[in-house]
Amino acid sequence: MTLDLPVLGDALPTPTRSDEAIRRLARRRSCPAQALSAPGPDDGAVTDMIALAARSPDHGKLAPWRFVVLSAEARAAIGRNLEPLAEAQPKPDKARAVLAKLINPPVTVMVVSAPTPDHKVPVWEQELSAGVVCMNLIHAADAMGWAANWITDWYSYAPEALALFDIGDGERIAGFIHLGTAAEPPLERARPDPASLIRRL
Repeated sequence: MTLDLPVLGDALPTPTRSDEAIRRLARRRSCPAQALSAPGPDDGAVTDMIALAARSPDHGKLAPWRFVVLSAEARAAIGRNLEPLAEAQPKPDKARAVLAKLINPPVTVMVVSAPTPDHKVPVWEQELSAGVVCMNLIHAADAMGWAANWITDWYSYAPEALALFDIGDGERIAGFIHLGTAAEPPLERARPDPASLIRRL
């Protein structure tokens, strides 16, 4: 598939209603990482998803994020190195068990928040942009027919673990986006009542 991406200066269409997009958003559901099986998207599809996700809101045009496509071999090696670090976690058995979420999915894209410090755009806004990139990567996967899950887990925060992912100073792991085929349809979960979350002034 070749993406029909606009070039700088193109006039873009104004929004029009899409019942299909509304339906997909209304039924969007993450697939548990442990339920993702082969096949997964190929390199071209992953590149297209990243291109779509990179069109996320980005105040200041800083692109304060980067993408790391983690191969199965890299994840297996990192998983082996994470196993001894799991012993230092409050619940070592659980910490070891969740490593399967990192190792088993067919394809994983790590989104790294990489804000530009001392910029007029606050770091908080830049970090929010990284979160939006994660969500739009999920939307892109869904639109292309792939199941996805966005997780972090303890190894996204433990300093010793971050070194294994080559996370630099000032950077954070915004999320691991796991991609593949749903082994079975995910079940709907409890959702908040929108009316309870809205205040109008």
